[in-house]
Formats: sequence, structure tokens, C-alpha cells
Amino acid sequence: MWVHPQFDPVALRLGPLAIHWYGLSYLLAFALFFYLVRRRMAAAPQAGWQARDVDDLLFFGVLGVVLGGRLGYVLFYKPAYYLAHPLEALMVWQGGMSFHGGLLGVIVALALYARSRQRPFLQVTDLVAPCVPTGIAAVRLLGNFVNGELWGRVAAADVPWAMVFPQAPDRLPRHPSQIYQALGEGLLLFVILWFYARKPRPLGALSGLFLVGYGCLRFVAEYFREPDDFLGLRWLQLSQGQWLCVPMVLGGVALMLWSARKGNKA
Repeated sequence: MWVHPQFDPVALRLGPLAIHWYGLSYLLAFALFFYLVRRRMAAAPQAGWQARDVDDLLFFGVLGVVLGGRLGYVLFYKPAYYLAHPLEALMVWQGGMSFHGGLLGVIVALALYARSRQRPFLQVTDLVAPCVPTGIAAVRLLGNFVNGELWGRVAAADVPWAMVFPQAPDRLPRHPSQIYQALGEGLLLFVILWFYARKPRPLGALSGLFLVGYGCLRFVAEYFREPDDFLGLRWLQLSQGQWLCVPMVLGGVALMLWSARKGNKA
């Protein structure tokens, strides 16, 4: 049995300035996104991407992640609380972000970007889809795991890597679900998408595979992650995160089927 090392949430102090691990995780996520998108653009010169497109994509992506992630948390997880305390919805520094909300925010942001550049929306999402999972891994590790938050469910006695999280309401060994998610939704999904993208694919295929891949991997990981204490398990003993994955997977399957049919007709 391991014990979470209780890292200092502040990674670096420069006088009055405190740089938190959580902030660094997002900084690393955006840096990886920037690097990978540039590689994807360079590999497809026929698409006519410009250097400034990378900067603009990053700008739109950051807005989508932050605004959508916060709004999603407010609406999906604590709507009644924030209805009673509306000003606290603006206090992002207090924590509370939703991946599914962030995804919706990014979709809206990329739609606006595609419209401003007069490009097909799915061409833009196909470009960025393989570049997202490494950022997920960075946030899960440097953000969630280092801060000892979003810990897993109580583990069986024969799980050698089970870990005690002092922030949890007990001293029971738990699954380090943040690491599971970093490896699954982060690194594994990145490898799948990156290799799938090495060959030309029909429009929308990469975007659909991202939705299906993330949705399925997150759905499985939720069985090891402790449900939010203010929500618990919902209908059919599934967590809120699992229910949010259902339309994501269905939408991804529908998009892949549409993409395959359209590709066959082309």
C-alpha cells in the first residue's frame, strides 16, 4: 500500500507570485497542443494551413476549454448551488472544471474559428483531435494527481499499487484513478489517434474516433474513480461522468458511420 506524497500545490514561488501545479498542467497541455498541431499542419501542406493558424487555434482552444469547462461544471454538477451563489461561478481559481463542458466549449470555439477562416468545421476538428489527449494526460497527472484530488474508489486488498489519499474521508487504500485516466484517456488515446491519422481518412473520421475513444475509456475509468460526494451514483448505478459519456460515444459512432458512407461515395 502506498501513501500519496502530499505535494505542495505551489510548484514555484517567485516573491509574491505563486505558480501552482494546476496552472502548470494547463500550460503544459497547451504547449503540447501547440507543438502537435504544428506537426499536423506541416504534414498536410496541401491543406493550405498558415503559421498564424496555430496561434489562432490555440487562442480559440484556450477560451473554449476555460469557459466551457467552468460552465459545464456549473450546469452538470452543481446547478442548484451556483443558482443560489451566482457570483461564485466566476471564481475559477476555487476549482471546478468539467471535461465534457470543456469539450462543448472547444466545439463552439472551433466552429467560430472554422467560420472565420471559411473552412469546413470537421476539417478543423480532424486536425486538432489527435492533439488533445496529451493535454488530458498532463492535467490528470500534474493537476489532479499532484493535488491529491479526484481519487479512486476503495481498492481490493490484493491491489499492490493502491494508495491512501489523506484528503479522502478515510484512510482506506484506493485506486489512483487519476493515473488510470492519464494512461487511458491521455496516452493510449493519443497513440490510437496519432497512428490512425497517419493515413488519409474521410472527413470526420478522426473526430468521431476521438469521441468514441474518449467516451469509452472515460466510461471504464469511472468504475475506478470515486463518484462526487455531492452526487453519488445516478440511475443504473452509473456516475455522472459515465452518463455524460453516453451521448459522446453515440455521437462519435454516428459521425464515423456518416464519414465512412460519405468517404465511400467520394
